[in-house]
Amino acid sequence: MTGVVTGPMWAEPHHDGSALTGPGGPVTLGQQVDVRLRVPHDGTGASPVPAVHVRWLSDAEPRYALAEVDRVDDHDVWFRARIEVRNPLTRYRWLLDDGPGAGYRWVTAAGVHTHDVTDAHDHVLSTFPAAPDWAVDGVVYQVFPDRFARSGDPLPEPPAWAVPAAWDDPVHHGGPDSGNQWFGGDLRGVVAHLDHLERLGVTVLYLTPVFPAGSTHRYDAVSFDRVDPLLGGDEALAELVRAAHHRGIRVLGDLTTNHTGAGHEWFRTARGDPTAPEAGFYYLDGEGGYEAWFGIPSLPKLDHSSPEMTRRLVDGPGSVVGRWLAGPDGFDGWRIDVANMTGRRGAEDHNHRVARTVRRTMDAVKPGSFLVAEHFHDASPDVTVGAGGWDSVMNYAGFLRPVWEWLADPASPYDFLGLPVQVPRKPTADVVAALRAFGASVPWRQQLQNLTMLGSHDTPRPRSVFGSVDRLLAGAAMLVGYPGIPMVFAGDELGLTGDDGEHSRTPMPWHDAARFEGAVPTAYRELLRLRRSSEALRRGGMRWCAATADAMAWLRETPAERVLVVVAREADTVSAPVSLIGPPGEVRWAWGEPRLTIDGDSLALGFDGPGALFLSCADLG
Repeated sequence: MTGVVTGPMWAEPHHDGSALTGPGGPVTLGQQVDVRLRVPHDGTGASPVPAVHVRWLSDAEPRYALAEVDRVDDHDVWFRARIEVRNPLTRYRWLLDDGPGAGYRWVTAAGVHTHDVTDAHDHVLSTFPAAPDWAVDGVVYQVFPDRFARSGDPLPEPPAWAVPAAWDDPVHHGGPDSGNQWFGGDLRGVVAHLDHLERLGVTVLYLTPVFPAGSTHRYDAVSFDRVDPLLGGDEALAELVRAAHHRGIRVLGDLTTNHTGAGHEWFRTARGDPTAPEAGFYYLDGEGGYEAWFGIPSLPKLDHSSPEMTRRLVDGPGSVVGRWLAGPDGFDGWRIDVANMTGRRGAEDHNHRVARTVRRTMDAVKPGSFLVAEHFHDASPDVTVGAGGWDSVMNYAGFLRPVWEWLADPASPYDFLGLPVQVPRKPTADVVAALRAFGASVPWRQQLQNLTMLGSHDTPRPRSVFGSVDRLLAGAAMLVGYPGIPMVFAGDELGLTGDDGEHSRTPMPWHDAARFEGAVPTAYRELLRLRRSSEALRRGGMRWCAATADAMAWLRETPAERVLVVVAREADTVSAPVSLIGPPGEVRWAWGEPRLTIDGDSLALGFDGPGALFLSCADLG
C-alpha cells in the first residue's frame, strides 16, 4: 500500500504540537524541547511498532533521535524524544520503524504516510513571539460602521459620492449605487450597542476602515490623518475605544497597506508634481497612467520600495500604523487589508519586510498589540518564511471554504470569492482532507492564532450558503470547536441573509427585538460562552476521531480537559472507542437532540438531521 494510511482516524498515531504533545507555545534558540507521539495499542499495552524516531532539521540538515516509551495508558503508548531548537523555525516529524522487511512510515502534521514526504507538512517549533493571550482567548466581532447603527445624532450633509438610504431600505448589490449607498451608521452608534457585543461574548471589536474615503466601504481612503466626519470624527473613535475598554473589549483598526484611494492627498500630490516625494509612493508611468489594485482606477497601488512612503505609512511611532495605536484611546491592533498582495508586483516582493516593519512598529508603540492579515488563499509561506510579521491571518482557505463545501445547501447558487464554479457540497472525507492539509501547512501555534469565520463583509452570509438554521448552527459549532479565534460578522449571529459581500452589508435590525432572542442568537451566545469556559476549546490540541458520510468528530485536549466535538450536516451516526475519548461526562452544548449509546468499548452518537454536540470526557491520565 502506498500513500496516506487509511483506516479509522482514531487509530492513527497522533502528535499536534499542543501542550499535551509538545511545548504548546514559543521556544527559544538553543532550547532542548521534549515532544511526544501517541501510538494506539491493541489493549494489551504493548507497542504496535518496534521503534519510533524523531527527525528534525538543524541548519537544514536532518538529525534523528530514538524515542523512549514515556508512559502507557488504556489506549496509547506515549513515546518521548528531545529536539534541539537550532533555528528560528525548527521542522520535525516522526519515523515509525515497522521492523526488518516491513519498512517504515512517516507521521507529519498531515497524517501517517507510507511513502517519503517533503518537509512541507512537518511540525514546526517557532521561536517567534506568540500573539497576545487576549487575542488567542478572544472572540472577534466585525462591524461595518455604516450599517451597524445610527447614534441618533443629526445626519451630516451627505458627500457628493453618497446615495442616501433609509435604515430599512434594501441594500443595492449591483449597478452604479453598489458601494455608495449611505445608511448613516456611525461610531457613536457602535457605542450605543456595546451591550449587545458584551452579551454575545465578544472580547475584540474589529472595525472596517474609519478614514475618510469616497465610498461606504472606505478602502479607498483619501487621508490617513483623521477619522471620517461621517462617522463622528476623531473624538467619536476615542469615545468608542474608551467605552469598549471599559467593558473589557479590545478594538482593531483596518488599514490598507496595498493601495489608497485615487482621491488620497498623497496620490493627488504625486500626479500633480512628479518631483514630489509622493511621486515615488505609486507606480506612475509618466503619461498619466498608474498601477491600480485589480485595475480598478479608484485604488492606486502603493510602491513599497519607497523609503519615504514606508516611513509615513508603516515604520516608526510617527507612521500611520504607529499614530493610531498610541495612547490609551488608540487601537489595540490592526487588520491589514489585502495583506497578501501588499508590496508584491511582478518581480518585486517586499511583503515580508513590510509585515515585519509593521510588527516592529506595533511592538514599539503598543506592546501586546495584535496584527491580522487578510489572506484569501494559502497563507503558509507568509507565516513561515515570513514569520515575525503577521500574528494571524483570516483563515478563508483553511476553514471557511472547506466548511462551506461541507454545509452548503446542495442547491446553493453561490461561489467562493470569484472561484469560477459554484460552491459544491463535497464528501466529508474531502472536506476533512482539506482541513487537515491547510492546518498541517502552518505551525500548530499559528492555527490557534488564525481567525476562523463562517462569513465576512466580503462574502455571502452563511445562512444563505447553508440554506437552513440547523446547518448554520452546525457551522457555528465548528466555528467554536475548531482551532482558531472565532470571528463573527455583525448580523451572522441573527441569521441574516445576503447573496454576496455587498448584499451581506445589511443594516442591523435593531427595531426588531425578536430577532435578538431567537434560536440563532441564543445558540451563538451559548457557544461563545462555552468557548470562554473551556481551555481545551481555546488552546487544546486537535485529534481527529471520525469522518462518516455526513458527520465528523474530533477531540480538543489539554493536560487537564478533554472535549469531544461532533458535528452532523444530515442524519448520521459517529462511533469511537470509549478507551480513546474517555468515559463520557457532561453534555456541554447540543443541537439537534443527538442520541448517545455505549456498548462495551463503543460509543455511538446519532443525529436525525443537522446537529452538533460538545461532550466532556474523563481524562485518561
